[in-house]
Amino acid sequence: MAQAIIFPKLGQTMEEGAIVKWLKKEGDAVKKGDILFEIETDKANLEVESFFEGTLVKIYVREGVTVPVNTVVAYVGTPGEKVPDQPPAPEAEKTEPAAAPAPAATAPTAAPASAPAPAPAAPIPAAPTAPAFKPAPLPAAPASTAAAKRLVISPRAKACAKEACIDPANIRGTGPNGRIVEKDVKAYLDAHGYSQLRITPAAKRLAAQNNIDILTVRGSGDGGRIMVDDINRAIKRLPVPLTKMRQVIARRLQQSKQTIPHFYVTVKTDMTELLAFRNELKERGIKYSVNDFVLEAVILSLEEFPIVNSVTDGATVAWRGDVDLGMAVSVPNGLVVPVIRAAQTLTMTELKAQTSALSEKARAGKLMPDEMTGSSFTVSNMGMMGVDQFMAIVNPGEAGILAVSSARQVPAVVNGEIKIRSVMAMTLSVDHRIVDGSVAAEFVNAVKSKLENLELWKSLV
Repeated sequence: MAQAIIFPKLGQTMEEGAIVKWLKKEGDAVKKGDILFEIETDKANLEVESFFEGTLVKIYVREGVTVPVNTVVAYVGTPGEKVPDQPPAPEAEKTEPAAAPAPAATAPTAAPASAPAPAPAAPIPAAPTAPAFKPAPLPAAPASTAAAKRLVISPRAKACAKEACIDPANIRGTGPNGRIVEKDVKAYLDAHGYSQLRITPAAKRLAAQNNIDILTVRGSGDGGRIMVDDINRAIKRLPVPLTKMRQVIARRLQQSKQTIPHFYVTVKTDMTELLAFRNELKERGIKYSVNDFVLEAVILSLEEFPIVNSVTDGATVAWRGDVDLGMAVSVPNGLVVPVIRAAQTLTMTELKAQTSALSEKARAGKLMPDEMTGSSFTVSNMGMMGVDQFMAIVNPGEAGILAVSSARQVPAVVNGEIKIRSVMAMTLSVDHRIVDGSVAAEFVNAVKSKLENLELWKSLV
């Protein structure tokens, strides 16, 4: 009996996804554990393997098509076995999925770490769990001009425009109800000097294949002749749809700026002694990145200031309990934020191991959706990119995000003398509905003081 291959639900919030690449084709033999296809979720591409053995007898969903989770995308059975012409409707839940993501390496287990926990800087409303975040709906996007105005054109006029390789949408029709007729196309071509254009046959074929209006192309050949390179340049200027990742980033950042009242606090941190200590550790074979120290300083400070580790729905505020720390990781064509769960329980060694493992998975596009959701605070570090200062946008559902810039050698006054010091700017962006200016200043200065406290790091490393 043929077995259905189901598009898997990889996270609690996942509702749909797209198959970006089939690794098998109809008629191929399939073994248990074989990778069938790669899928695109909101912010990652993941491999999906088969639980069944047999032959891939039918594929319903082609590459690039977005479908709801639990959709039947294919069948595995015996050669020639009859399967439905159309896939059955998606089921709400699957007790035994027919396909699942290939296993990924897990992060090390956590062990408690000792850390000071002074009294909170502001009273925190008692709440066992954070309230569900309810973002305000985004305004509907206006309909495009092309969609709003239907092109009315006769078949002969359409064929004439296609032969000439032009866009008829720019032509004003003189037929009934503004219909574009053949004489309108010819008049348009005459008015724009079409007969004087010079274009190579190869360039014209390429323009037709890519729907390029040759009247918009400037030729670089002799006498203005339009060449293949000219068409290729025009193709590069064509609008490209946003990837699913960029759509998610755009939607969430727009939502944040529309619904969260941001304000920003910047401090300059003297990293000279910590960088020297880091080099000493490196010589002893103990390697820590600057980001490891920053993340640990943030974790300790969030324990001191639980209000900055809180969430609001606009009416109530609740402490998140654990420090589920998000760290922004740059990936091709986007940004992902893997989450370090219960980061306050990790030693420096465990924190380093988890950040390294999550960063590698992020850059390889192997993060599971649940590994990118539920953060309570985020750190965005652009220190390796030569940035003097920047301001980050708060992730919806969090109280703040810390933007970390590059450490620069600058003249500074130390004990009344001018010396060269390595100084790093940090800018805290916060949700003003939760955090006031004085608390924000206290928090970011708490992070600064920890980074400048060499004795603290000697006790932690």
